[in-house]
Amino acid sequence: MQGAFPSNVGILAIDLYFPQTYVSQTSLEVFDKVPKGKYTLGLAQKNMAFCGDREDIVSLCLSAVDLLITKNNIDPDKIGRLEVGTETIIDKSKSVKTYLMDLFKSYGSKSLQGYGSIEGIDTINACFGGTSALFNAIQWIESSYWDGRYAVVVAGDIAVYSQGPARPTGGCGVVSMLIGPNSCLPFDRGLRGVHMENVYDFYKPNLDSEYPVVDGKLSIECYLRAVDLCYIRYCDKYKTKNGVDFTLQSVDYIVFHSPYNKLVQKSFARLFYNDFLRDPENKIYEELAKFKGLGIGESSYFNTDLEKTLLKLTQSDYAKKVSSSTILPKEVGNTYCASLYYGLISLLNEVPDHSLIGKKVLLFSYGSGLAATLFSLQINESVQHIVKKIDLSNRLAKRIEVYSEVF
Repeated sequence: MQGAFPSNVGILAIDLYFPQTYVSQTSLEVFDKVPKGKYTLGLAQKNMAFCGDREDIVSLCLSAVDLLITKNNIDPDKIGRLEVGTETIIDKSKSVKTYLMDLFKSYGSKSLQGYGSIEGIDTINACFGGTSALFNAIQWIESSYWDGRYAVVVAGDIAVYSQGPARPTGGCGVVSMLIGPNSCLPFDRGLRGVHMENVYDFYKPNLDSEYPVVDGKLSIECYLRAVDLCYIRYCDKYKTKNGVDFTLQSVDYIVFHSPYNKLVQKSFARLFYNDFLRDPENKIYEELAKFKGLGIGESSYFNTDLEKTLLKLTQSDYAKKVSSSTILPKEVGNTYCASLYYGLISLLNEVPDHSLIGKKVLLFSYGSGLAATLFSLQINESVQHIVKKIDLSNRLAKRIEVYSEVF
């Protein structure tokens, strides 16, 4: 124990569920009659998962939770909280979490409290609901209400768009996480940079349609502004807590919420730009000197010269710190609430275990409307047991490609 708090609260186990069907972005380019590379280079995406009419958000979540429980031999009676983060609703009142209670009922219970004592409901705000659900679970464990049991966090969505330029940024998938103390992946306590505001970059006002209304340019601006402000606030808190400045050199890996990969590349470059603005006389930033007076804001978000310069300067560090976390999101597309955590799974799967132990990971979560946060975790010990149980590479290889005409 650290004071009144349990030690090393974080992820104890993690698994995921995505549909067996996917469509290739290359074939979508041909079908949509767009220039070659528009989706594969312009968005930097590879494939996009989708589900048919035999699956919905409830079945996806049921599958993800059951995989987590059964593959990790978790005693259901030791789970005291179940939080769901999703924006995919099938009922305007009843939460997805209530459906998941049937799964725990099927497991049976030897506890006097019974399966019905599991707290938690759904959290909704675009793609941020999963992170909010995670924070709810962590804060429950660190509170006076904690009864010693674990929490399970479920996050994910079915991301679909009407025909047009946004459609290839869809995707589908759910993640499930077991949260508790003494974790090999503990979150840094008291260290978050948060940004919230009221904007209409992406929203769903038409309750008879599953398609969102999207302002593409505004959405990019909001995302990048949130990256800037969350990073500034995280750096301020880090310095207050640790007495030293935080820069990109202070972290080993970074995982971003990934609507599409090209935005992830630009976002990492923004962090480098923010480091420059805080230390403009440092010689490592000399190629950025002409942008010293630009600052942050709309004029910098769509400055092509700045963007090209930043992408060039950060290419090497991006490959070292970010690229490993992008493999899975590029394969399944935007899973909304699960996206950030698919990135984390990708990182754990792609980087050799010995290269992960002792490393610090920065995580950026974003939900339109908007809500965003930058937080971090430590990899304290081997995560090989987690990687083996997920078996990600084999699961991806067993998927079925569907022709664009059928999709």
